[in-house]
Amino acid sequence: MKHAYVFPGQGAQFTGMGKNLYDNNPKAKELFEKANEILGFRISDILFTGTEEDLKQTKVTQPAVFLHSIIAFLCAEPAAKPDMVAGHSLGEFSALVANGTLTFEDALRLVFIRATAMQKACEKQPSTMAAVLGLEDAKVEEICAAVSEETGEIVVAANYNCPGQLVISGTVKGIEIACERMKAAGAKRALVLPVGGAFHSPLMAPAKEELKAAIEQTTFSTPSCPVYQNVVAKAVSEPAAIKQNLIDQLTGAVRWTQSVQAMVADGATRFTEAGPGKVLQGLIGKIQKDAVVSGIS
Repeated sequence: MKHAYVFPGQGAQFTGMGKNLYDNNPKAKELFEKANEILGFRISDILFTGTEEDLKQTKVTQPAVFLHSIIAFLCAEPAAKPDMVAGHSLGEFSALVANGTLTFEDALRLVFIRATAMQKACEKQPSTMAAVLGLEDAKVEEICAAVSEETGEIVVAANYNCPGQLVISGTVKGIEIACERMKAAGAKRALVLPVGGAFHSPLMAPAKEELKAAIEQTTFSTPSCPVYQNVVAKAVSEPAAIKQNLIDQLTGAVRWTQSVQAMVADGATRFTEAGPGKVLQGLIGKIQKDAVVSGIS
């Protein structure tokens, strides 16, 4: 009977998130103020009163979701003691603070560097992502490979969210062609998403170099419990391997379905999502029907 803590990624943000924590918990207030100081602008004001547009910018969204998630976790009563952790994309940084691999300050700096580098990569080449519902993983992969080969466009499977729900990533033209073919192959839906770029695809390579340089200068400690990382979908406890997987994640797929299945195989029966929204709780319920799922926000 193991208890897993999981942390959401970009897309879970909403205006007002974290305000309750800030107003009612001195420790939370201190952490938000520390974040404002590290980032050099008052991100807390954007979280609490910013518009949806303000929150949508990658360089704001990523630190905002990270802060809400990890502060909710650190201020949970009684203090949370995970047996294992995982995060969806950006959420992997929250997971690495939760298990003691990274300090709060170092993780926030890395998240901001990652977000800024990804924003630059998005501006460099127009690209996008699309959600594909109701097709087998293998079929989605096959169509992506065929479109890439025939057209020279980039299209890859980027997020394995739960059985029958994949997100693909690539050039705008490549995604448009792939969506048509997914529908023709029987997908219930193939829907282009309102995102700034092709995350978790080779188009993020320029951002990867920048993140790699920052990660290599950061101390990664031995964790208190394993992290199930997106790109390998298995337990990792060795700091050097954690670093490499975090770098590879920028251009590699988020294997969320496989990560949850690996956690269950290793004894997880309870999952708690820390952070905004309930996206991961919903996905875990679809991956493992009898798991006990809850949230801290």
